[in-house]
Amino acid sequence: MGLIQLQIKGISYSQSQTGAYALVLNEVDGKRTLPIVIGPFEAQSIAIAIEENVKPPRPLTHDLFKSFADIYHFTVKQVIIHKLIDGVFYSSLVVEKDKVEDIIDSRTSDAIAIAVRFNAPIYTYENILDKAGFEMQGDELLPDENQMEEEQVDFVEKIFTELENSLKEPDQISMEELQKQLDEAIENEDYEKAARLRDVIEKRERLE
Repeated sequence: MGLIQLQIKGISYSQSQTGAYALVLNEVDGKRTLPIVIGPFEAQSIAIAIEENVKPPRPLTHDLFKSFADIYHFTVKQVIIHKLIDGVFYSSLVVEKDKVEDIIDSRTSDAIAIAVRFNAPIYTYENILDKAGFEMQGDELLPDENQMEEEQVDFVEKIFTELENSLKEPDQISMEELQKQLDEAIENEDYEKAARLRDVIEKRERLE
């Protein structure tokens, strides 16, 4: 079964899931569109990588992966969205080092965030597009390119502001806000952030 190349069209707020985002992928040589629901952290990471002029104050997890790859001389050749089960997309990274390829299982949102940093192409299969994609009928349904660019810039600016706010010193954030961020981190399966927030909350509780 042949692979079909996709490209990132944009990111928008998910209308179906609170606190989530919709990553919109377009068929390169066709009119079909594949929307994928992703979490806020991955949305931040993808948006910042797309907007090259925006640099976070500290490396994000996917930036760290890219730095690690550069140091140890391997590259991501492509990303393949290869399976869809119960609404969940499954993807793989095709990685090459010393002309030897390996396949690494990955969440689709992580795979695409990494693909953007390596300028690696994104592919899927016909049966997945048939199942989860939809076709835009006519040019009138295609968004205006200038409007799309403006919306993308607005989205990146907003999400970068949220990222900066998340990096504030703990003593600048109320306990209520810390607990809210902890709940969101757990819900989004960002357990590294959740552990840090839990440590901060426990330390503040001991001091109060």
